[in-house]
Amino acid sequence: MNYNLLMQRCIDLGNSALGFTYPNPNVGALIFKDGKIIGEGFTGSHGKNHAEINAIESVKNKDDLEDSSLFVTLEPCSHYGKTPPCSKRIIESKIKTVVIGCKDPNILVNGSGIEMLKNNNLNVQVGILEKKCFESLKRFMTFQKQNRPYIILKWAESIDGIISPNNKNDDRPVWISNEISRQLVHKWRSQEHAILVGSKTIDSDSPLLDSRNWNKNNPIKVVIGNPKKRDKNAKYIFNDCDLEIKTITKYLYDKNIQSVLVEGGKKTLDNFINNGIWDEARIFKSKDKMYEGVSAPKITGLKLSEKKIKKDTLSIIKNC
Repeated sequence: MNYNLLMQRCIDLGNSALGFTYPNPNVGALIFKDGKIIGEGFTGSHGKNHAEINAIESVKNKDDLEDSSLFVTLEPCSHYGKTPPCSKRIIESKIKTVVIGCKDPNILVNGSGIEMLKNNNLNVQVGILEKKCFESLKRFMTFQKQNRPYIILKWAESIDGIISPNNKNDDRPVWISNEISRQLVHKWRSQEHAILVGSKTIDSDSPLLDSRNWNKNNPIKVVIGNPKKRDKNAKYIFNDCDLEIKTITKYLYDKNIQSVLVEGGKKTLDNFINNGIWDEARIFKSKDKMYEGVSAPKITGLKLSEKKIKKDTLSIIKNC
């Protein structure tokens, strides 16, 4: 039994559900017995089954669950919430071994699921591909450990470092990145819980802020400031554009928002950067020049990757 290979499959299952499970984490799970995978699952939408239950339910012959092994990226829950405890169902299914990627830091779990399984004589192993599991669950982990959403900054800039030209004269955005890069942004939007911009961006660009070029899983819109063009689809609007970032992130945390894609203008982006409250930045750089305009934000961190997308270069930077 290759534990790492099986846990990697769980990570892939969880990643396939990213954006569709909020406020629950995007957990993946599988059932293994007699040298093969007999069931798989990932967490459903809010109030639906967790990954472990979906994996158990996918097994055609429930007798096969006896003495099987369950692999899961996050510790099974042990409390009643929108659904019954997953640990209880695992025990009732007569599963013999449970292999867990990460311990759940949620105060309602935090080791109690592992303890319940062990107290019922199941073999429990914790920490298989732990770093990879943590990465796949980074939004949930940040929310639980830092009491704020996971924050992703995104912008596009010209090769001469401009994010917005001076000669803009209508209320639509000036595209700096190419159409493939823009479709990728729509994919990102579909994966995050919320999208945040400043009121100036709303007034100058009238952005739709949706994922129409990828799917219809649109993020919650968050606007800082008091735009002239009120967006009726924005769920939360902060009237004061000079609010402290910690006030904003605290508000979003209280609203159970687990991740935010920040697509604001320079002022909004700089506010997050200067306060050090961000987790990663995704920056497109075009080969075209704009000569005059608003300078792009300056950011430092660990460059995780850099790749070409037609004439654009996409850099992913981690705050460290």
